[in-house]
Amino acid sequence: MQSAHRETNSSQAGFTLVEIAIVLVVIGLLLGGILKGQEMVVQARAKNVIADIHGLTAAHYAYQDRYRAPPGDDPGAGRWSGTMPGTGDGTVAGDYNSAVNNSESRLWWDHLRRSGFVAGSGQQQPLNAVSGMLGVQTGMGTGTGTALGGFAALIMCSANLPDKIAVAIDAQLDDGNPASGTVRAQQQTAVNQSVANASASSYQETGTNVYVLCRQI
Repeated sequence: MQSAHRETNSSQAGFTLVEIAIVLVVIGLLLGGILKGQEMVVQARAKNVIADIHGLTAAHYAYQDRYRAPPGDDPGAGRWSGTMPGTGDGTVAGDYNSAVNNSESRLWWDHLRRSGFVAGSGQQQPLNAVSGMLGVQTGMGTGTGTALGGFAALIMCSANLPDKIAVAIDAQLDDGNPASGTVRAQQQTAVNQSVANASASSYQETGTNVYVLCRQI
């Protein structure tokens, strides 16, 4: 009877302190790995967007050097059958997110693709690493005034950027401030939102905020 009683007590015994400590350590390592993995994803996507900006900026200037006109606005683009030439007035008209066929901000892509500086075909703007639209416009595009409080020249915009990615890009390319420098941003309330005259005063990292970020070319 005593032996049976001891076996019952033994089978009902809980975890020892050592076992609990081991479990807690394992949980901590798993959580640390998850957080580190998330940070690596943020940095990888930020680097991808930055690479797009650098690569397309280089393509823009390479085209201009070759043809003595900016893509999109190139009046000699009739050299390629099936495309529209630009007006040749020195500006790329239209919004970065334009859906209007043959607007110069969409012809910008077509001219670069036909010249071989950018892969693909057609006028459709491509998507960035987070499925936001990537495009160009001069100043406020079809609006009036300067975009984001200071851009009057050609800018490249990348939309739908989660707050952490937008902050990382601005910090790595500029001053980390959405209202100053060569990189500016505004908080989005709609997908692929058009840029405004004024930029955001500061980034707000809530985990849900999304930004459209623009850089002067």
